[in-house]
Amino acid sequence: MLKILKNDVWLKPYESAIQGRYDYVKYKEACITNEGQKSLSEFASGHLYFGLHKEKDAWVFREWAPNATKIYLIGTFNDWQRTDDYALSKIGYGNWEIRLPLDKIKHEDLFKLHMCWDGGYAERIPAWADRVVQDWETNIFSAQVWTPDQPYKFKKNNFKPSTDPLLIYECHIGMATEENKVGTYNEFRQNVLSRIKADGYNAIQIMAIQEHPYYGSFGYHVSSFFAPSSRFGTPDELKQLIDEAHQMGIAVIMDIVHSHAVKNEAEGLGRFDGSYDLYFHSGERREHSLWDSLVFDYGKDEVLHFLLSNCRYWLEEFNFDGFRFDGVTSMLYMNHGLGTTFTCYEDYYNGNEDGDAICYLTLANKLIHEIKPKAITIAEEVSGMPGLATAIKDGGYGFDYRMAMNIPDYWIKIIKEKRDEEWHPTGIFWELTNRREDEKTISYAESHDQALVGDKTIIFRLIDADMYWHMSKLSDGTCAVDRGMALHKMIRLATLSTINGGYLNFMGNEFGHPEWIDFPREGNGWSYQHARRQWHLADDCNLRYQCLGDFDKAMIDTIKTVKNFQKSDVLRLWDNDQDQVLAYMRGDLVFVFNFSPNQSYTDYGILVPEGKYDVVLNTDNPTYGGNGLIDETVSHLTLYDGVYKKDGKGWLELYIPARTAMVLRKVD
Repeated sequence: MLKILKNDVWLKPYESAIQGRYDYVKYKEACITNEGQKSLSEFASGHLYFGLHKEKDAWVFREWAPNATKIYLIGTFNDWQRTDDYALSKIGYGNWEIRLPLDKIKHEDLFKLHMCWDGGYAERIPAWADRVVQDWETNIFSAQVWTPDQPYKFKKNNFKPSTDPLLIYECHIGMATEENKVGTYNEFRQNVLSRIKADGYNAIQIMAIQEHPYYGSFGYHVSSFFAPSSRFGTPDELKQLIDEAHQMGIAVIMDIVHSHAVKNEAEGLGRFDGSYDLYFHSGERREHSLWDSLVFDYGKDEVLHFLLSNCRYWLEEFNFDGFRFDGVTSMLYMNHGLGTTFTCYEDYYNGNEDGDAICYLTLANKLIHEIKPKAITIAEEVSGMPGLATAIKDGGYGFDYRMAMNIPDYWIKIIKEKRDEEWHPTGIFWELTNRREDEKTISYAESHDQALVGDKTIIFRLIDADMYWHMSKLSDGTCAVDRGMALHKMIRLATLSTINGGYLNFMGNEFGHPEWIDFPREGNGWSYQHARRQWHLADDCNLRYQCLGDFDKAMIDTIKTVKNFQKSDVLRLWDNDQDQVLAYMRGDLVFVFNFSPNQSYTDYGILVPEGKYDVVLNTDNPTYGGNGLIDETVSHLTLYDGVYKKDGKGWLELYIPARTAMVLRKVD
């Protein structure tokens, strides 16, 4: 019996579905590896064969286009003309090829395919293009030859990510600049990496790397899967960014989009060779109605070849340390999870699962860890499908982590719907720790999703318009500012301190970046006002934003003092909904929260292991924008209680001001 079934008796009724899924993956792997005669990574080598390659004595270009009747290579090297000497030849299995002398093509030449099929023709960007650029006057995209004389060479090899714990700084290269423009790889490397390092994060998760025609899609409508977005710079500049991050001890995770593809035909794969179902499903399953995009047919070996090769390409060519897979819920279910509440196990195993997509995800995880055993894979998945972050050999999907997407939803829900007096510690603790024991999660209070136009960041929900006028340390704050700053710190501390895997923060949110995210578009006059980061707010010692940023750093530093913090037990010491007090212990740290908006407590007793405790972090410290009501110089000794003496416990009596949290360390 698979271990996943042994670990969860409630899965027993669905044993045949889980075992069938596991067996199908083994069967499919055997098929594509010729019964194990070659490795999975050898199968995932399409990028080394297809596309444009410079060999010793010739250029060679290959493409898979079984519906095509004629294909021409056109570009700046032949004045974009269809000529016989640039015509591709069929080489079998739907593949086409052309070989050209080395002097026919040069670095930075632009090119496309003129694709012909029965009843039509069109220009296409090669499916395996590794660089695509946009003409800013015409907005037309073209593939570009990228073979510099001195390609970038990595200085840091064999980098191993730190996952003790994994602390992710989610970022977007284009909006990481303070200027009203699209930021670049170089600017991010020079200006932002050092901030991330100083703040204590050990990983960055970069969005929007794969080329996408519409900047405002946040990179989720991909057109060219093998091309790093040229709007941020060159492939070599991306490599240098990753290399320098590694030199700082920062892992680089790529936000990879294999759940769907842009519908565009001129820029993407929509009707690549004239057929509608080359890479995608036919009929009703071809389009994702909610996302206005195309859905891959993961049952095709050629699609597996394309997507698995894509995983290998980014790992080996750019030295990425792993992937956050976007839209996994959409992949798991044939209805993309739409209209399903997922309130019971039956919702996961009702015949709606997409076995081919599940097989792909499992094979992708196996491949990624075959190439890089220390690679990091994260599933962005909202349904709660059991086994996602369980080892493949145990019957799982093989992800290292899954996103704890319930947590940000919960924080937003109580901010919007509950009075402060109704913030109950029992509910908060349950939501933060409600997860499968055999799966690691990435906890977060908010990501980019919670900041998009039409929504609000946590800090903006809490403070709103007062952020424009009352965030100066030199002026009196308001009740909204005081409340917002206090809860912003408490929410983040509670989220980070209850992790069982890792923690994520979207860039700027650590210091309470104001307002929302809105990319340039017709509706806002093509403005970059909300598609940038105002770093000066965190740097200005006269503003309260700096207080929030300093607290975030101190919070992370505190967590790091406990080895394998994420693996330690979360021991609940006390929760009382009437008092709104919550306390729990991890390692030698005790976390105490008073969510009451108006009730402070003197000599509040919490039963803990006997000993001496010192305050090591306090949200009310004036450095972090607090009122300074807690004397951090005082050591706290537990008081004797004969009832609990045999358990080695005593009472820790604390002064806990309203709407504050503190962390104490057992020092003796």
